Order: sequence, then structure tokens, then C-alpha cells
Amino acid sequence: MRKLLGLALLLIAANCFAQTQKEGPCKQIEDACTKAGFVKGEAKEGYGLWVDCIDPIMRGTAQPSKAKKPLPAVNADLINACKAKNPNFGEGHGTAAKK
Repeated sequence: MRKLLGLALLLIAANCFAQTQKEGPCKQIEDACTKAGFVKGEAKEGYGLWVDCIDPIMRGTAQPSKAKKPLPAVNADLINACKAKNPNFGEGHGTAAKK
């Protein structure tokens, strides 16, 4: 019985941790891109969520020339907080992702 209770508590804690990881500064940046009209999987169309929005914001670079929507305004403190929490967020999704 104790093992079952311990397992249940472990699963609850893991779920809470997963929810926390999905929220926070990186999620706010993703949400800003989504609200600006960027869509996951639409990079070929010029408004891909990662290639055309998140990656350039996180790298501090210009968007690809084919991008059809402007980047949303994102506070530098939010970008820094995201980098501190998840240093790889916004890296490796674009075609020019490798530095």
C-alpha cells in the first residue's frame, strides 16, 4: 500500500513539474508569437512559429527574408529569463539554427 501511495505522489509531483515547465517566460514568448499570427509547421509559408518568430527573438537576429509577419515586441528581460530557465529554447528549429 505504501508503495502505491508513494508512486501516486511521485506521479502527481512529476505532473506539477511538467506543468511548471510549460509555463513561464518561454511560454510567454511562444504565446506572443502565436498571438502575432505565427503557426507551428508553417515555415514554408513565411509565418512559422519557430523559424520565423521564436528562433529570431531568442537569438536576437533578423527574421528570415521570407517571413511574412513582423516579430511581436518582447521585453529583453523576458528573453533573458527564458534563456536562464531554458538555454536551448529557440535554438535548433530553423534551417540556419546551427551557429
